[in-house]
Amino acid sequence: MKTLTPTVLIVGAGPAGLAAAAGLARTVDVLVVERESEAGGIPRHSKHLGYGMRDMTRFMSGPAYAAILLEKAKQAGAEIMTHTQVTEFQADGTLVVTSPQGRFAIAPSVTILATGARERPRMARRIPGDRPSGVLTTGQLQNMVHLHGEKLHGRAVIVGGELVSWSAALTLREAGAKPVALISHYPKSESYRIFRGPGRFLFGTRVVTNSAVTRVIGKRTVSGVEIENSRTGERSVIDADIVVFTGDWVPDHELARMAGLDMDPVAKSPMVDSGLRTSKPGVFAIGNLLHPVDTADVAALDGEHVVDQVLAYLGGITEHPAGVGLTVDAPLRWVSPNIIRPRDVRPARGKLLFWTDKYVPLPVVEVRQAGRLIGSIRMIWPAAPGRVFRVPASILNRVDYSAGPVTISIRNA
Repeated sequence: MKTLTPTVLIVGAGPAGLAAAAGLARTVDVLVVERESEAGGIPRHSKHLGYGMRDMTRFMSGPAYAAILLEKAKQAGAEIMTHTQVTEFQADGTLVVTSPQGRFAIAPSVTILATGARERPRMARRIPGDRPSGVLTTGQLQNMVHLHGEKLHGRAVIVGGELVSWSAALTLREAGAKPVALISHYPKSESYRIFRGPGRFLFGTRVVTNSAVTRVIGKRTVSGVEIENSRTGERSVIDADIVVFTGDWVPDHELARMAGLDMDPVAKSPMVDSGLRTSKPGVFAIGNLLHPVDTADVAALDGEHVVDQVLAYLGGITEHPAGVGLTVDAPLRWVSPNIIRPRDVRPARGKLLFWTDKYVPLPVVEVRQAGRLIGSIRMIWPAAPGRVFRVPASILNRVDYSAGPVTISIRNA
């Protein structure tokens, strides 16, 4: 079997992987492998505006953003192979891949996992009922409409209240369907208020909160969904021709598990330090594999952040001081990064990233170690389900690296 030996292998050609490739390929040999037919990740089939604000200080559509990232990586000298799926991660760091050209091995000095995240489909959410056609995820919907130009008709129910849920509504309207309801099991839709108000007005979509879909109805095609109010237990049926399951993101972590990396049992992501190093020397993880799901530009900034750490590793800096683990108390679900080391680099953008399962309008974040409060900060932005909550990493400045794990909690002021 043929073996390729790039200095750096990047698995995944979304924003994080392409940004890392652009930063590294000017200095070292970089190969990027991508299982999809084209590089660019989710942005390439997400035509709405809003991409590139943090990393490029521009406001553009997803396809335009993906095209710029791809061009930067190519200009830097990165080789990008699409239709290429990693099927094995061996103990010595060699990866086996399958492509239209057949099976071959890749034996890099460094591997960067940038495999991203995916929405949980209906089956993973264990929603009973009939099995009709017309049940989609946002990714399937956008692929059908934006890449293949398909048209849709009728009423659509969107399950989820995240920002991506309004993106699904926009795509449905563009395809010719009518988004009639957005279902959220939280007391309020998870997306920012700036999107909720205009979304209701422009799309005529009612937001149904404190509710969950309990049954999909329809024999050959969707005819409706049954929903249940979590407060009253009352059930009702919404007529629909299309159901789109949005959000509820999980990392694409199969390859990380195959590599034998230490994993966060709750986030189901590889555990990393602030340099985005995993538990296996020479293996790094970036982007929405670690914090599903953040915006594409934040994922790309992870790719930029990892460049110096990879070059340092290739330059011989392979040992680092022992660190301490970061854990969280409910309603926080996870924190990224989840290991910090003395004298290490700051996390990307100097931020800790969190996910919360409860809306906290006036959040106070507190850090405790060995039973002592060692840091506290009052944030001006609410912590809300369905979107990443960012906190300055300076809250950890008083950590004692000999005193054991650190616990981070959140409360309302």
